[in-house]
Amino acid sequence: MPSTENFTTITLEQDPATGVATITLDRAEAANAMNCPMAAELRRAAVILAHDPGVRAVLIRSFGKVFCGGGDLAAFAGLSAQELPAYVDNLTIDLHAAVARLAKMDAPVVVAVSGSAGGAGMSLVAACDLVVAGESAKFTMGYTKAGLMPDGTSSFFLARVVGLRRATDLVLTNRVLTAREAEEWGLVNRVVPDAEVQAAAQELATTLANGPTRAFGLAKRVLIEGASSSLEEAMERESRSIGLAGATADAREGIAAFLGKRPANFRGA
Repeated sequence: MPSTENFTTITLEQDPATGVATITLDRAEAANAMNCPMAAELRRAAVILAHDPGVRAVLIRSFGKVFCGGGDLAAFAGLSAQELPAYVDNLTIDLHAAVARLAKMDAPVVVAVSGSAGGAGMSLVAACDLVVAGESAKFTMGYTKAGLMPDGTSSFFLARVVGLRRATDLVLTNRVLTAREAEEWGLVNRVVPDAEVQAAAQELATTLANGPTRAFGLAKRVLIEGASSSLEEAMERESRSIGLAGATADAREGIAAFLGKRPANFRGA
């Protein structure tokens, strides 16, 4: 079901039957590069999904041969040195808000990467929960190659995903990772034949949409927050969160299914 929102740089579709919402980057003619309109629309889409209890998984994908080429440097080049800082500030505020909503929502976020992911595109990949990539996909930060520095929440997520030393390598040398290298480094979860990327990512998102959505959300937040907290804070957070999960209908169903040796029928509640 397409969104009733008026989007021009992305599309937003929601399937009530599966609970999967799909965001598709739709600037194929510009390598799906991130400009202010796209960042703003991603923020709007993320807010819509974050407040829709029917959304139980999110799939991010793209039209065209490139997943996302990074920031729209052509748009940057058309601005004066006085105009550019405010433009980039607006862009990153919206992009960061979109990533924050997706990271904090209960529904798991799966990204399907076909072609290359560079700059802001790679930052977006690092921030998603699970990544499915085609065999020929490529990944590069690319920011410092253009005299810029990373954004898109990569200073938070990238080092947590691949480690500080490798993140520094990617940022300072603009090293290009193949899909297999990205899988070895922990940036990608699954590598599949190029022709199967969309189907594999859709299948993964659909499987997750059948899971205990509220428990997924609690687990996501515990992992994100625990990465930068003390042991005592992490333990306290886990105690609170598993108590909250245990009070859900899905937990009661999951426990009963486990004891009854049958598949659980989770409803996201």
